[in-house]
Amino acid sequence: MNKTFRMGSLTLALCLALGMAGCSSGGQSSSQAASSEAASQPASSEAVPSQAASQEDAGEPVELMVFAAASMTETLEQIAPDYQQVAPNVTLAFNFDSSGTLKTQIQEGAACDLFISAAQKQMNELDGSLGTEENPEGLDFVEQGTRVDLLENKVTLVVPEGNPKGIESFDQLAQLLQEGGVLMAMGNSDVPVGQYTQNIFAHYGLDEATLAQAGVLTYGSNVKEVTTQVSEGSVDCGVVYATDAFSAGLTVVDSATPEMCGQVIYPAAVLNISQHKEEAQAFLDYLQGEDAMAVFQQVGFSPAA
Repeated sequence: MNKTFRMGSLTLALCLALGMAGCSSGGQSSSQAASSEAASQPASSEAVPSQAASQEDAGEPVELMVFAAASMTETLEQIAPDYQQVAPNVTLAFNFDSSGTLKTQIQEGAACDLFISAAQKQMNELDGSLGTEENPEGLDFVEQGTRVDLLENKVTLVVPEGNPKGIESFDQLAQLLQEGGVLMAMGNSDVPVGQYTQNIFAHYGLDEATLAQAGVLTYGSNVKEVTTQVSEGSVDCGVVYATDAFSAGLTVVDSATPEMCGQVIYPAAVLNISQHKEEAQAFLDYLQGEDAMAVFQQVGFSPAA
C-alpha cells in the first residue's frame, strides 16, 4: 500500500510539473505573437502623414484681394486657375472696375493687397514717394520697392458689326465729329480710357465740351461699358483698348499712336495696407513670368517696355 501511494504521488507531481511547463510555454508564445504583431504594424504617424503636416507644407490659407482695371477681366480670370496650381493655399479675389474708381475705393479704406491700374495717373496718386504734382493729395498706399510697369496696351477705334457709318480712321472720325454726323462712345474723364480719348481730341484740336453739347458723345463709367455700347450698335463707334476689342470681337478700324494719346502703360504695386504682402508680391512676380505673359499677349497686351 505504501508502494502504491508513493507511485501515485510521483505521478501527480509529474503531471503538475508538465502542466506548469505547458502554461509557461503557452504564455511566452502569446507574448511573442503580440510582440511580433505589434512590430509588423508601422506607427500611425509614420504610415499616414498628419493633416496638420499637410496643411503646413501647403501654407496657411490666404485670400488675396486684387484690384485691377476692368480691361484685365478676361486675362486675370484665365490666369487665376493656373496660379492655383502654383500656390494652392492662395485664393484670388478680384475687383474689376475703372482705375479711378478703384483708386477711390482704396483711398476710402477698402481692403486691397495688389493694385493694377490702366494708367500711371491713378497709381501716382497713391504713391507716397512722389511729389504734389503727381500725388496732389499726398496719399501713401504703395509699398515702396514693389511698383513695376507690368503691361502695355493700345487705344483703338472700334465700330459695331457692319460699320454702318463707314468709319475707317481717327482722321475721318475727327471730321465727322465736327460735322455732327456720328455718335461716339468714350470713357468718363476719371477713367483712363476716357483720358486717353481726351488726349486724342487735343491732338485733333477738338473741344470735348462743344462735342458733348452737340450730342455726338456718349459716356461709360469704365471701358467695358463703352465696349457694350459699340457691341449693341447703340453708337456708331467707340474708343476702347485693343484687348477689350479682341475680347468683345469688335472690328478695329484704327489704332492711336503714342503721339496722339501717350503710351498706355499698366503699373502694378503691392499696397502697404496689405495683410499678405509676401503672397501679393509672389503673385505679382508670377504675372511678370512667361506663363502669365503668354495669356496677356493672346488678347493684345505686351510687356511694358
